[in-house]
Formats: sequence, structure tokens, C-alpha cells
Amino acid sequence: MAKSTVKVEGLRELDRALGALPKSTAKAVLRQVLKDAGEPIARAARLGAPRHDMHLYESIDVSTRLNGRQRGLHREENKPTFQEMFVGTNNPAGVFQEFGTGPGHIAQPFMRPAWDAHKMSTITLISDGLWVSIEKAAKRLAKKGGA
Repeated sequence: MAKSTVKVEGLRELDRALGALPKSTAKAVLRQVLKDAGEPIARAARLGAPRHDMHLYESIDVSTRLNGRQRGLHREENKPTFQEMFVGTNNPAGVFQEFGTGPGHIAQPFMRPAWDAHKMSTITLISDGLWVSIEKAAKRLAKKGGA
């Protein structure tokens, strides 16, 4: 598989602008932008997921929550971050659909194709959405403080 590299500029400035907001406001802004940016991936995954009795279609979501097993694996592999958002299913059958179980059940991926189709637009949605949301939040705070 070919490795791809993405260069995003302006993240330091975004981080500084988020840092200028109160922590709770910054978290709320970031959470909403990440949720909005993840929705096109979730929508594409829902369209690609099988629609039979495993209920995968209904279980695909954009959320800050993981199931117990996912939480444990994530905690082992990653350092704590300011805000995270996940796109996927908490249905264990999703792993078997995505990767298959062998000759009896071949892989029928729905998450990876959704990510591949939307990864570049997701990065744009996050960076553009953050600037707009930070500016709105700053204006709201200035208006509150100035009133």
C-alpha cells in the first residue's frame, strides 16, 4: 500500500487561538468541529455497511465515546489529548465485516473506504471550521464581557 503524506499549515496559530479561549469553551468548540468534520465519513461508512441483521448501519456514529475494549486499547496506545473524536461502530461484528474472518467470510470493508474517500476534505473541514468557530466564540465572549 502506498504511503501518503499530508502537510497542514497553520496548526500553531489554531492552537494559540484555541488557547486564548477559556478551556471549557475551547473544548466545546473543538468537540463540535470534530463531530461535524467526522459526519461525512460516518455517512459514507453507513452507505457502505451491510444492511442485514448485524445492525452495523445503525451503529456507525461520530462520538467521543468508545466501548470498554476500545477504551482499553486506546489508553494503552496513546497519550491523553485535549479532545478526541472517533468515527466508527461499537458493534463487535464491525471488525469481522471490515477485515473478514477467512475463506468463510471475506472482508467487506466499509470504514476504510469511507476514510479514504473523505480524509482530505475532513482535514479541510477541521481547519476551516476551527477558524470560523474560534472567531464566533471569541466574539460571543467579547460581547458577554463588554455588556
